[in-house]
Amino acid sequence: MKQQHTIIVVPHARAKFRKWRFTTLQASLVLGALALLTIGGLIATISFFATTIDRRQLANLEQENEQLRQVNHGFEQSIRELEDQLEDYQKSIRELAIVAGLTVLPQSGETGIGGLAPAPAGDFLAGELRSVEVRVDGLRQGIEALQQKLAERTLRIAATPAIAPVKGLISSGFGYRRDPFTKKRAFHNGLDIIAPRGREVRATGEGIVTRAMRTGALGNAVYVSHGYGITTRYGHLSRIAVKPGQTVARGDVIGYVGNSGRSTGNHLHYEVRVDGKPVDPRAYILNSIRP
Repeated sequence: MKQQHTIIVVPHARAKFRKWRFTTLQASLVLGALALLTIGGLIATISFFATTIDRRQLANLEQENEQLRQVNHGFEQSIRELEDQLEDYQKSIRELAIVAGLTVLPQSGETGIGGLAPAPAGDFLAGELRSVEVRVDGLRQGIEALQQKLAERTLRIAATPAIAPVKGLISSGFGYRRDPFTKKRAFHNGLDIIAPRGREVRATGEGIVTRAMRTGALGNAVYVSHGYGITTRYGHLSRIAVKPGQTVARGDVIGYVGNSGRSTGNHLHYEVRVDGKPVDPRAYILNSIRP
C-alpha cells in the first residue's frame, strides 16, 4: 500500500479548511522538479555573467588589435618615408660624385642568409626601421664628405691658373734658350708674351697678391699665391694695379704690359711655380693666347 501524506490549510476567517493528499512518489517528483528548476536558474545566471565577461574581454582584445594595427601602420609609413629619403640621398651622392669626379664609397651588398626564426611583425618592422635609419645616416655622412670634397675641389679649380694672362704672341718659351743679353745658353723660367704697351694683364687664378713692386730683372712685377703650393709671377709691367695682401679672382686686372727691368721690348714675362719650382706655364693655359 502506498504511503500517503496530507496537508491541511486552516484559514483565520470562518471558512472551510482545505486539505491535499499526496503520495511519497508525488512529493519526490515535485521536489525533483523544483531542484531542476533551481539548478537550471543557476546555470542560466552563471552563463549570463560569463557571456558578459567574454564580451568585455573580446572588446578589449579588439581594441588592443586595433592599436597594434595602428602601430604597424605607423612603422610602415615611417619606413616608406625613410626609403624615399634614402633614394634622395643616393641620387644626390651620384650627382655630386659625377660633378666632383670622385668615387663614391661602395655600398653594402647583400647580407648572408640564415639565422633565427622570423620575428613577430612588430619586432620585424622595428628592426627594418632601425636598419633604414642606419643606412640613411650613413648616406648623409657620405653626402657631407662629398660636399666637403666638392667644395675643396671647387676652391682648387678656382685657384689653379687656367687662362692666358694677356693676349699676344709667344716670343720665348719655357726652358733653355739663347739669352738676349749675354747671347749664351740659359734657362728661361717662364713665357715671354709680346703685346702692346699698356694692354691689361690679368690674374690667371684666384689668389692673394704677395708682392707688387719693382723686383730686380723683372722690373715692375706682381706675385700671386694661389694656395696648394702654386704661385704665379708677372714681370716687366709698365704699371701695377694691385697691392700686396689684395685678393684677386681669375680675370682681374693686376697690371699693364710694359718694358721695365731687364727687357728688350714691350712684353709680359709670365711664370708658374709649383712648390717653388718653375713649370711650363703652357700647361696652365686652357684658352688661346692669340689676340
